[in-house]
Amino acid sequence: MIITLKDGSQKEYSGAKSVYEIAQDISEGLARAACAGEVNGEVVDLRTVLSEDCALNILTANDPAGLSALRHTTSHVMAEAVKNLFPDAKLAIGPSIETGFYYDFEVQPFSREDLDAIEKEMKKIIKRGEQLERFTLPREEAIAFMRERNEPYKVQLIEDLPEDAEISFYRQGEFVDLCAGPHLMSTKYIKAFKLISSSGAYWRGDEHNTMLTRIYGTAFSKKDELNAYLEHLEDIKKRDHNKLGREMELFTTVDVIGQGLPLLMPNGVIMLKELQRWIEDLEDNEWGYVRTKTPLMAKSDLYKISGHWDHYKDGMFVLGDEEKDKEVFALRPMTCPFQYYVYKFKQRSYRDLPIRYGETSTLFRNEESGEMHGLTRVRQFTISEGHLIVRPDQMVEEFKNCIALAQHCLKTLGVEEDVTYHLSKWDPDNHEKYIGEPEVWEETEGHIRRILQELNINFVEDVGEAAFYGPKVDINAKNVYGKEDTMITIQWDALIAEQFDMYYIDQNGEKQRPYIIHRTSMGCYERTLAWLTEKYAGLFPTWLCPEQVRIIPISEKYADYARSIQESLKKNLIRCSVDERSEKMGYKIREARLARVPYMLVVGQKEQEQGVVSVRSRYLGDEGQQSLDDFINAICKEIRTKEIRKIEADNS
Repeated sequence: MIITLKDGSQKEYSGAKSVYEIAQDISEGLARAACAGEVNGEVVDLRTVLSEDCALNILTANDPAGLSALRHTTSHVMAEAVKNLFPDAKLAIGPSIETGFYYDFEVQPFSREDLDAIEKEMKKIIKRGEQLERFTLPREEAIAFMRERNEPYKVQLIEDLPEDAEISFYRQGEFVDLCAGPHLMSTKYIKAFKLISSSGAYWRGDEHNTMLTRIYGTAFSKKDELNAYLEHLEDIKKRDHNKLGREMELFTTVDVIGQGLPLLMPNGVIMLKELQRWIEDLEDNEWGYVRTKTPLMAKSDLYKISGHWDHYKDGMFVLGDEEKDKEVFALRPMTCPFQYYVYKFKQRSYRDLPIRYGETSTLFRNEESGEMHGLTRVRQFTISEGHLIVRPDQMVEEFKNCIALAQHCLKTLGVEEDVTYHLSKWDPDNHEKYIGEPEVWEETEGHIRRILQELNINFVEDVGEAAFYGPKVDINAKNVYGKEDTMITIQWDALIAEQFDMYYIDQNGEKQRPYIIHRTSMGCYERTLAWLTEKYAGLFPTWLCPEQVRIIPISEKYADYARSIQESLKKNLIRCSVDERSEKMGYKIREARLARVPYMLVVGQKEQEQGVVSVRSRYLGDEGQQSLDDFINAICKEIRTKEIRKIEADNS
């Protein structure tokens, strides 16, 4: 048997060897660090026995799959600790995830004190250095084995497996868990871990099932890596838009109003207004859009024509009962059907196309209660929505322009490096979810793929993520907790025009079906505000700040001078205030920093006599004295160009 290693070298063995034995043969140090193996590209357990020629890579915690195995083993140790401390707890699932691992239990909710006790018990288990042993059982024996141990969730998992499936278990001491692996050889190789939090989680993610208790944790091979991650978590807490948005009075939520229905407060409204004005002016003045304003609801008839009633009704707020009411309405989940009737108002020529409709659209979607999160997942939201009605020969160029507009918006906001591009495709195995024939889907997906390749955009392909009427480009970003959300969508639609009998007259006087591009330029305003809050930790670019300048007189004697400065700033549309409180200067400056105001203008006797201002900024700290005109010219330019200044001062 010849084993080809990652560096191209080869090992020859006369008989079968496990992955772990080969790691030992290479070096004891590698064996100690080994977490899993990769055989011919497939991740396997260290206990896997090799008996024929293959390519082998020994995975350590420096490899994603190796780190996953370490974390998965840590989740088993945690489960054992929970069973030791809470014997009546029932085991559900405990996988590794991108940030660590979790395990679900049917048990009482855990407090922080409980988690600390579980950590202490885990350290005892790790110190014992128990070996992990893998064994298998036939399906019926496996079910009986878990029933005997009174683990009903494990029984359900086994019953859902195929009749001929190999049912594997891992044993560490007295603890046994149903698991496919891979795992470390021993618990003693777990060096650095931390239990982060506990929350509720429905069994199998279904709100109709039992609410379980989930523990989240993380693990690394080195303590300094763990400490760095824990520091990162502290930074995340500071950036979380749910916390920061309330501190900065951007938004709030109220139980009696409802989940997913945030109240935008004056500071948040200022920011959304700035974003909306920018987008509308950009689209209309530079990208050739015309604006529409359409109703927030429509009769079910409209959604039946579009197909949303059949494919999307569960996600809509329906007003009325089809069996009882003469007319049933629904709040709109999108604007496209409305804009189609703007197009259909009169006959169109091929010379009229493309027509680019833009609308700042308030939409409503009946999201599941468990999906609600701050401003990123809400039931009422506003988007920079648009639909382009184009001739087929214009489609590729217009689609590219939609991507260019989206990229311009991302660059202006300073987030162009924080996104990933996805080609969201249909699922041919679930044909009933979509309209149109397979060849149409293959053709349109091919067009988008070539466009992304021509534009040198790195992207991944996601099966089953298309809308029911067409594939799309989704531009996604992660929040501070690593959850990925779609920020911008650009969709290719070669099908809906026929359902609405949309046409144009070509150069030969014949009726032709147009194509449609559904797109957003910046996406959802609320979600973008959440994204920017976390991106900048509330230190927004000056043009977006609810308060751009705070004027601080040294004493009340200079309040009139401060107010005259305020008047000059307001004439130049600069958002500002005067802090006239009878407080010490240090306190006022700290307050302005905590409010994340980008500029402070300190004025006293010298400033009043010379007609100047002393400038302090979050960017450079003390910027010295400037004439008021010079300061106004500089900040107006910064606002007009939407400059993102680098923060160099210590604002701690």
